[in-house]
Amino acid sequence: MQSLDLIGSLAATLTTTAFVPQVWKIWQTRHTHDISLGMYVAFTCGVALWLLYGTLLGSWPIIIANAITVCLAGTVLFMKLRFG
Repeated sequence: MQSLDLIGSLAATLTTTAFVPQVWKIWQTRHTHDISLGMYVAFTCGVALWLLYGTLLGSWPIIIANAITVCLAGTVLFMKLRFG
């Protein structure tokens, strides 16, 4: 693995796993009042575009990280819409 891919993979792992505690907390509490709907809509769309960008480049660190992040952010967005 090239050093650039290693750095990208480490960055992707850290930024992606940062969403896990948020998803878990919302799942447990069903509380989303303090989460901004607009921010999560914009963020989820942005991550989806990063996923598309990574796919077009064929960059696995970008693809994997953003595929997972779009799922996690999409889960938060879904729960925000469902639980208010």
